[in-house]
Amino acid sequence: MAKIITLTGDLGSGKSTVSSILIEKLGYRYIYTGDILRRIAERYGMSVWELNNYAETHPEIDEEVDNTFKGLADAENLIVDSRLAWHFLPNSFKVFLQVEPNVAAQRVFEDNGRSNEKYSSKEETLQQLNNRKKSELKRYGELYGVDCADMKNYDLIVDTSDISPKDVAQKILDGYRIASR
Repeated sequence: MAKIITLTGDLGSGKSTVSSILIEKLGYRYIYTGDILRRIAERYGMSVWELNNYAETHPEIDEEVDNTFKGLADAENLIVDSRLAWHFLPNSFKVFLQVEPNVAAQRVFEDNGRSNEKYSSKEETLQQLNNRKKSELKRYGELYGVDCADMKNYDLIVDTSDISPKDVAQKILDGYRIASR
């Protein structure tokens, strides 16, 4: 197994927060799709949701994001937060973070760090998260023939709805250490 942990999961599941803890504990580098998408969306003058819709008919958006990850197969000491990292980095320790939809919506709605993902209410946030998930699942199925929602793709699944990011990170570290033996 490569010295790479790939994190995939529901929007608002805490991937970024958990990644920060893992980076601190392991000293690994961090690459994540969210940052790449937000920069592309900003460049196009769109929200991330608008960019997702645009990407449904403009494959160059996904190609730009995915090419970043395809070249990492031989990397080490890396944490990758990407919806498709498990697919592009099959020798990684593949983690899926789940979260209850209402918990996810509350987290995203209250997250001031998402400059181009602002919503007027928790209900709007929930609707947009559901729309984004559907859009991504459709695109990735069409582009790569994969189903990110199929839990058989992952080595570890953690529900983050009711546990702290520190506890989630510890579950990942425990699983990673066992798998790395």
